[in-house]
Amino acid sequence: MSLVSSKEAIGKLIPQQPPFVLVDKLIEHETDRIVASFEIPVKHVLVDRHGHLTEAGVIEHFAQTIALYQGYDYFLRDLDPPMGYIGSIKNFEIYRLPQAGAELRTSITILQQLFGVTMVRGEVTCGEQIIAIGEMRTVIAKELE
Repeated sequence: MSLVSSKEAIGKLIPQQPPFVLVDKLIEHETDRIVASFEIPVKHVLVDRHGHLTEAGVIEHFAQTIALYQGYDYFLRDLDPPMGYIGSIKNFEIYRLPQAGAELRTSITILQQLFGVTMVRGEVTCGEQIIAIGEMRTVIAKELE
């Protein structure tokens, strides 16, 4: 079961727009944790000619999971989703690229949030296999102004 599973609802929680959306379900949302998923379409701007989601796609899916965490948090406070940027990527390892048609499931733990900067650690799975792990820092744009 998902908290949010319609494309329209997801679109209201993240700033990204088609065809660059790489999350399609919000499965869990807690104070310091989120789980989201993405079924990789066969035709997507970040699917390569061999039918795999690219490394950039895996990283962007991870980042959009963070954006979904923030967007849902803002939604709960009756605010529009914030625009954010990847500030840094640390110790990010991709073990394999997932095939189009597969579903990614990403679990992220919030390590710290301060002044619009969010530091996280997470893992991306495809089926029962971990395909990527890493840490990322994102920055909410309005906090930069």
